[in-house]
Amino acid sequence: MRRRLVITYVVMLACVLFALEVPLASNVAAGRTDAMVVDRLLDANRLAAIAEPALREGRTAGLAAELDQYRAVFGISAAVANRDATFVALAGDPADFGTANARRRMGEALGGSRSGGDGTIWPWQRSPLTLAVPVTSGGEVIGAVVTLSPTRLLRADEARVWTVAGLAGVVALALFLVVAVVLARWILRPVTELDYTALRMAAGDLDSRVPADVGPPELRHLARSFNTMAAHVSASLVRQRAFVAQASHQLRNPLAALRIRVDNMTRYVDRAGRDEHRLLLEETERLGSILDGLLALARIERSQQRPVLLDAARIADERVIAWGPLAAERGVELRRVGATTAPVQAVATAVDQSLDALIDNAVKFCGPGTTVSIDVRPAESTVDISVADDGPGLSPADLCRATERLWRAPSVQNVEGAGLGLAIVAALVEASGGALELTGCDPHGLRVTLTLPGPAAPAD
Repeated sequence: MRRRLVITYVVMLACVLFALEVPLASNVAAGRTDAMVVDRLLDANRLAAIAEPALREGRTAGLAAELDQYRAVFGISAAVANRDATFVALAGDPADFGTANARRRMGEALGGSRSGGDGTIWPWQRSPLTLAVPVTSGGEVIGAVVTLSPTRLLRADEARVWTVAGLAGVVALALFLVVAVVLARWILRPVTELDYTALRMAAGDLDSRVPADVGPPELRHLARSFNTMAAHVSASLVRQRAFVAQASHQLRNPLAALRIRVDNMTRYVDRAGRDEHRLLLEETERLGSILDGLLALARIERSQQRPVLLDAARIADERVIAWGPLAAERGVELRRVGATTAPVQAVATAVDQSLDALIDNAVKFCGPGTTVSIDVRPAESTVDISVADDGPGLSPADLCRATERLWRAPSVQNVEGAGLGLAIVAALVEASGGALELTGCDPHGLRVTLTLPGPAAPAD
């Protein structure tokens, strides 16, 4: 945005300079041309006065010497023609006076009118300034004087003026560019700070605020309004998370006491009620796991942990060994593939907790005879950690909802679980500056991929 604003300012100034300097250059050229034409007309009239008695009396021998002296002093070619358009005296190259323009000017002068100049002389023109005035005697035209004036000095003078004007415009443009950059930076600095603050808040830094003492008054007011809004949102979010954590924590003790009381009732339950008693125990266990998951999420969201360097491959090896006995007991084969070392930047428990949740889900929901593969693949600046299985998988609609809290697929409602495993994984990956992706496997199954920053790309 700053670049567009500066470009807009510079284009506007360039248009203004163009609108000012083009007429100025045109006026300078026109003024210099008019001055030269007037000066040459005076010279031509003086030569016509000298040529008048010579043409009237037929004594033209002295005219050539006069024209030669005029050309030697001023560098201007001149010629005198009689009424028959025949040159009787000439100083300069005869071919120059034989051009169509010179002949036309001489014809106009023999017709009784002064003829000179074809408009403004521009620096890129090379033709001389051709002027012709009539020689009159007693009111009768008896001849004409034609002059050919070089325009090199005039064009050089115009070019010099144009160059100075152009350089002045460039200097003005450069100065204004500096002013435009400073002005744009001053105007847009609050917007930049607002953008950075919003990004920091999105990354979890709820204490970030925008400086409200820089920029135009309107943007200062916007910064103060944003800070007020951020304070309200931050306070509301903190209260919400604190409520979830406190409620979960406060419910654990009564739930544990209830679990003990229900367990102690075993000896008082007859044979007909044992199934209901067992289901009651399972529900208390499920409630306990839900509270544990909510507490884990609250701890992740409330803490501001800095990413540390971890070896994802080594952690994956450890988790495969730890889950191996349970997987074998349920008829699930665990495979470890991929790299043997893979450094990542993540919060301290992100990789092991995520793998525990993903392997637990795979072993729990895939069923006997299935295979679960844990793959670690370093990329250019990231590391992909995936847990893939060939179980029933999830439908496209279920894949979109799988990371929602307390959500469970309709087909596994009767399987133990709290529906918080993938939500915890998503929170851990987000806190590490990574990304979580759920896709289907071919021909069936589920693949969960964690993309974490590598050692050369610290987490945002």
